[in-house]
Amino acid sequence: MSPVIFLTNCHRMMFMSQQVATNQLRIIITALARSGVNILLPRPGYPQYEARAAFSHLEVRHFDLIPEKGWEVDLDAVEALADENTVAIVIINPGNPCGNVAETARKLGMFVIADEVYSHIVFGNKPFIPMGEFGSIVPVLTIGSISKRWIVPGWRLGWIVTNDPCGLLKQTGILDSIRNYVNLSSDPATFIQGAIPEILGNTEEDFFSNIVRTIKEDADICCSKIKEIPCIVCPQQPEGAMSVMVKLNLSLLEGINDDMDFCVKLVKEESVIVLPGTTVGMKNWIRITFAIEPAILAEGLDRIKSFYQRHAKKL
Repeated sequence: MSPVIFLTNCHRMMFMSQQVATNQLRIIITALARSGVNILLPRPGYPQYEARAAFSHLEVRHFDLIPEKGWEVDLDAVEALADENTVAIVIINPGNPCGNVAETARKLGMFVIADEVYSHIVFGNKPFIPMGEFGSIVPVLTIGSISKRWIVPGWRLGWIVTNDPCGLLKQTGILDSIRNYVNLSSDPATFIQGAIPEILGNTEEDFFSNIVRTIKEDADICCSKIKEIPCIVCPQQPEGAMSVMVKLNLSLLEGINDDMDFCVKLVKEESVIVLPGTTVGMKNWIRITFAIEPAILAEGLDRIKSFYQRHAKKL
């Protein structure tokens, strides 16, 4: 079967393809690539963004997300980084305030790429707002997939949705480039394509609410246990997605040089794997994924506590 293309109204289009967010990102960046342009990426972010941009010869410029403000986009930094050759800004949603980013992107003459793979997996006081809601302000390309919300990562199916009432993506040829690239890329498996209408149209709401409730329970356990470990600090209780960034206080540890050293020794001594912050642009931070069975999560954090106690500086 050919890639599925749905035309839903005059300014919104969906392209479905294989390999979820990684492939969608590759398609978009390939469509943007030309000599001299740059793209703004969040820090922390995902390494594949930078790797794909470098492969396509796009200059990468990083803007910070502010931990103390719920990982808000540093809009002043965005304005300082952008110039006439900046084509787009990538945001991860849920996680970043959408409206302010849209207004800033419009002012700076770039469009928005919204990674919404974790869409609707929110459990705090802030509702999930799709970035596409701001398509009348600035053109938006949204990346989504069934892997997280439907908990089927092995199915490897995702989509790109455009929200562009003013038709700027069409006028600049970006829409045609995306369409042409999708037609050249691998299709999702036929049986998955056949199942999609049922999955998207008829999944009961209870299925989603149970997932969110379980993940919220995990997030609460994670934050409670982190408070028992003095060498790591969580600046913001997670309100969405499936992981949390925590800051290392190396001054409390003996024989630990940095976040990479911490993670390597942790896995050797306690068989617990966490992600070094360096890999996502945040040196001396770590990322803990909490989307696992609550009992296993609690045990893993207890092991991190034991690791701290063993390496704590003697006062």
